[in-house]
Amino acid sequence: MLKSDRITDKILRELSAQGRISNQELAERVGLSASACLRRVTALEREGVIAGYRAVIDRTKLGQGFTAYIGVGLSDHSKASQEAFEASISQAEEVRECHNITGMIEYLLRVECADLAAYKHFHTEVLGTLPQVSSITSYVVMGSPKDERA
Repeated sequence: MLKSDRITDKILRELSAQGRISNQELAERVGLSASACLRRVTALEREGVIAGYRAVIDRTKLGQGFTAYIGVGLSDHSKASQEAFEASISQAEEVRECHNITGMIEYLLRVECADLAAYKHFHTEVLGTLPQVSSITSYVVMGSPKDERA
């Protein structure tokens, strides 16, 4: 495990905000020489702290402006049921995230699609047809004043 300090925290914060920043600019922002900064970033990548770099995509510009979070309860809590649900849901392109969670339900999904009609189709024809699903609770996103996902 890599030791974290104030400089490492700054590096991670800067890269989270702007993953395409040049090493020189990053070094200036965090107060290191370019070579020292590159060594730290390389170590963070090697240790898996930085798992990758992603583009932040404005899905509304792609016609996918409808977002909902969906709580999914399963009728059977067995490993086989969870694996079957996860295999099915991994094929659904509307599902951008799937989290196995604790509490009253087993899964929390983030779904993105064009509009309410497209969401209804996903809800009814995809999610609603899975035999493992016993409950579906939808939370439609009306706005995202803070969203730090890449």
